[in-house]
Amino acid sequence: MRSRFSKLLRGSACFTAAFLLVTSTATASTEDSTDLLFEQTRKWQLPYTPKDIVQSIDGQLVFVLTDNHRILIYEANGKLKGSVEVDPGVNAIDADARGENILLIDSENKTFSSYSINFVTEIDVTGSPFKGKVDAPVTIAVFTDFE
Repeated sequence: MRSRFSKLLRGSACFTAAFLLVTSTATASTEDSTDLLFEQTRKWQLPYTPKDIVQSIDGQLVFVLTDNHRILIYEANGKLKGSVEVDPGVNAIDADARGENILLIDSENKTFSSYSINFVTEIDVTGSPFKGKVDAPVTIAVFTDFE
């Protein structure tokens, strides 16, 4: 397990370097003379220094662990979706295969933690049929007529 996680972390660190430090297009040759085109596709300005990064397997979210003990959660288009504070000893981040959980390594406390990720979404129900009070603080929407 440790070997697999270490490989994931090394891959994540390499991706971090490529993701954050690339500034231009370059052509390079490898030892076997195969040409390689290395082109920056996007660059995000971060508010804090990144320590580690992981992308959800579906490519929809990017999680950046920063030096000020925060995880910044970005959409694929670069829009900041949210952030959360983590313990100061957290020094590595990964995501599960479905991207539903963030996995954290805390070297100071010698712990490994898993946190679920869910986002609250507001749905405009104006004009929709309902039961109960109009000004209720919570509305439960049930979709039962799909065929």
